[in-house]
Amino acid sequence: MAREKQPEAAAEAETAPERSYREQLGNLNPIAQPLASRKLTRKLYKCIKKAAKHKQIRRGVKEVQKFINKGEKGITVLAGDTLPIEVYCHIPIMCEDRSLPYAYIPSKSDLGAAAGSKRPTCVIMIKPHEEYQEAYDECLEEVEALPLPL
Repeated sequence: MAREKQPEAAAEAETAPERSYREQLGNLNPIAQPLASRKLTRKLYKCIKKAAKHKQIRRGVKEVQKFINKGEKGITVLAGDTLPIEVYCHIPIMCEDRSLPYAYIPSKSDLGAAAGSKRPTCVIMIKPHEEYQEAYDECLEEVEALPLPL
């Protein structure tokens, strides 16, 4: 017996107002450092959208971890509101060991949406590609300029 979707719940989800950057900062984990600024977060979302169009992203903890271990280069973007933090707290250490740039952004649902998915995503790796190289280089420069946590 199949369940029918309730149209009221779907309508509420569509009309729910998006939370602002400041509101999202309230849900951050204590390990979410270095945190991207509002401006850098928007640039990263745009770069992720372009990379997803060209199939140049790695999505999810297992996939990102596998390709970091294989030596793939790129910018790692982590969601700062993922709980429990044990799910992905080893990724920044792996990035630092291999000198890969990484940054946290406030929302995993926005990260998933930028990648073209309806599901929230806690980790994405953006790979370089000539089609969006300018946007990638700009993001890379700003992410590398962020101070690393102590």
